[in-house]
Amino acid sequence: MHPFVHAASHPDRIATVMAGSGATMTYGELEARSNQVAHLLRANGLKRGDTVVVFMENCLEYLAICWGAQRAGLVYVAMATKLTAEEAGYIVSDSGASVIFAGASLAAVAANLPVVTARYALGGAIAGYEPYEAAVAAQPTSRITDESCGRDMLYSSGTTGRPKGVRGALPEGKLEDGEALTGMVAMLYGFRPGMVYLSPAPLYHAAPLRYCMSVHRYGGTVVVMEKFDPEAYLANIEKFHITHSQLVPTMFVRMLKLPEDVRSKYDLSSLEAAIHAAAPCPVDVKQAMLAWWGPKIHEYYSATEGAGFTSIGPKEWLERPGSVGKAILGTIRILDDDNKDLPPGVPGRIFFAGGPAFSYHNDPEKTAATITEHGATFGDIGYVDADGYLFLTDRVAYMIISGGVNIYPQEAENVLTMHPKVADVAVFGVPDEVMGEAVKAVVRPHNWADAGPELEAELLAFVRSKLSHVKCPKTIDFLPELPRHDTGKLYKRLLKDKYWAKA
Repeated sequence: MHPFVHAASHPDRIATVMAGSGATMTYGELEARSNQVAHLLRANGLKRGDTVVVFMENCLEYLAICWGAQRAGLVYVAMATKLTAEEAGYIVSDSGASVIFAGASLAAVAANLPVVTARYALGGAIAGYEPYEAAVAAQPTSRITDESCGRDMLYSSGTTGRPKGVRGALPEGKLEDGEALTGMVAMLYGFRPGMVYLSPAPLYHAAPLRYCMSVHRYGGTVVVMEKFDPEAYLANIEKFHITHSQLVPTMFVRMLKLPEDVRSKYDLSSLEAAIHAAAPCPVDVKQAMLAWWGPKIHEYYSATEGAGFTSIGPKEWLERPGSVGKAILGTIRILDDDNKDLPPGVPGRIFFAGGPAFSYHNDPEKTAATITEHGATFGDIGYVDADGYLFLTDRVAYMIISGGVNIYPQEAENVLTMHPKVADVAVFGVPDEVMGEAVKAVVRPHNWADAGPELEAELLAFVRSKLSHVKCPKTIDFLPELPRHDTGKLYKRLLKDKYWAKA
């Protein structure tokens, strides 16, 4: 399906609502606005295969602009909002964008982006930009005559270098033809007409953007949170009678650490499926969430590139705690450093063979390094059990080699995350003259006043009570904030590099 089908049959049904402001857009309004966006893009000379950039915080117009670009056969780049002007400018230039849509709240960066064919400002003025509201209102609400299917091109987060755009072929066929994701979310999570989906993460990230657009294909309602807040998330489930949602593990942790009276305050009975991915979820965290919400929590493992996909439901997970499921897209291969297949239970580099094709925009070398003769690999380490269920261990870049022993810091992170005085934690290797590397933890305490030797000793004793001392941090430092992406992804490289630079 496509939103225009639902606009014809149910024009007054709510397509999108902003959780904080309550602003809404019906399917009839979404159809009209996305048509106006498509006309505006054609008026600027854009044709099938051209590129636009969307540089906005979560807002009501976000998905409408993406649908306008999609029905015009364009490539739309949803750009992260925390980028510097230099980083954002690189993406605009690298993508070859002809049009930029930017939110006024990001004016300091947007004003310094490259001059392209047209730049439009939403929600206020930006120097060098035309007002979006006036420009789009001047366009007709009828469909353009040369509609075709466009798609997103999303950039990697770039924590180890320049971000790269993940590019797939433009879809062929009619707008209303289904996509692979559309069928997958129905099969796995019960996406359906009438569903109400809560999206708590930034829309520029792959999963929130693609899943929200899939909800629109089914004629459901997307409830967009302007920014995640743990109690507000629970309140929104009750207020909007949410049936489906997608989260990341850090959101689970923040909700679990709410006071018990707050956690039990809201009616969550409407929720049918909560989906999580993006980062490994500590076993203790997921067990606590399943005990609280019941068997409604589903997990998958994939990447923006879409070359592979595993999935596991709540009942399966309880039988295999820690697994991210079996492959339903691509074939999993676990290889050693010599590219030999490893047996079940032995960790190695994860490859997906036989998945959908993709490339990195303007980077054939990275494409060739990622898509190998053995399959596509994204730097993760893991193993499969005898039944083919995948377990993630860590990322290759974060594996610590101390005294010749391979240590996966995710284990210590998972333990420390559950300590009641820990708000956030990162574990990584630092230089050590004798062992080569030593295990270091950096913690953000819930109460900054607790930071110091006594809390360090308490946390070290806590993690040593649960893990082999070889896997445990030797020392713990404290920071008031850890570098995290809005989606919850930890930028561990930024922390690790500082310690190595000092050495």
